[in-house]
Amino acid sequence: MGKTCRIPFFRAQSSNPGNIINPSIVEAMPKYIPNSRFSDCWASVGNITFYHKNGQCYFRKKSVCRFPSSAGQIAVSEIHRRALAAWRTLVHDVQLRWNEYAKAVPSHRPPFDGKSHITGHNLFVSAYHGFAQLGNEHIPGPRKWTPFPCVVIESISTVTDEENLRLICKTIMAKTSEPSRYRLHIKIQFASAKVGKNPGKMRMFLADENFRRLESFVVVKVPVSSGLWSADFNEYRIFCRYSLIDTITGYRNNFKEGTFAVEVNSNLNVPQ
Repeated sequence: MGKTCRIPFFRAQSSNPGNIINPSIVEAMPKYIPNSRFSDCWASVGNITFYHKNGQCYFRKKSVCRFPSSAGQIAVSEIHRRALAAWRTLVHDVQLRWNEYAKAVPSHRPPFDGKSHITGHNLFVSAYHGFAQLGNEHIPGPRKWTPFPCVVIESISTVTDEENLRLICKTIMAKTSEPSRYRLHIKIQFASAKVGKNPGKMRMFLADENFRRLESFVVVKVPVSSGLWSADFNEYRIFCRYSLIDTITGYRNNFKEGTFAVEVNSNLNVPQ
């Protein structure tokens, strides 16, 4: 009997839950025909994205992007290439250990039936990227996945200076014995009151330090040079997606979303 093919670290190109898009568009797509290897496919792999309607799987190729890429995107792409090259240097026994540890990683893409899981290659590349974001790019060793504590950003206030807007995030973390092993990873979009969320305009930042305690004020610096904000505007809405990076394993958990109204201030002290 065929297996279900799931590539969970790629996000399908659809804004609707479950990859459900306009029916007329779906019906114009070619159908995926189950075979002896894979009975069904979800999410994306390579340049193909899979969609579902009325129990039938369809697929289409992604549009060719002619955008030349920003300097930041090129840097991330180079990190990814180095991660892929690093995986190929591992001896087979080590790759098998990664595969075994990958079975315990919770699913964040359908189907949520517990019958499919990511590969050790996925887990290795994720850890490689995590360490690279922490400024400690290296070839990680296989480590078991451990559940992440839940963390919530309750509020965001700001402090400005000549070079940075510092976002002071008041956070609460669920009980854990080692809060200091985690670092806040956040994607941010600054918008006026009349502008909605656009994930394509979010930019990635990392907190200055690891969490110190379960209830913390975490500081994220957004440079003036980023062009995301201006001192000419006093009020913004911040749309964000945030998650944790485990500084010991390099693994990251699923992101949460939040929206906050902030005033740009220059006369506040950063809480400790």
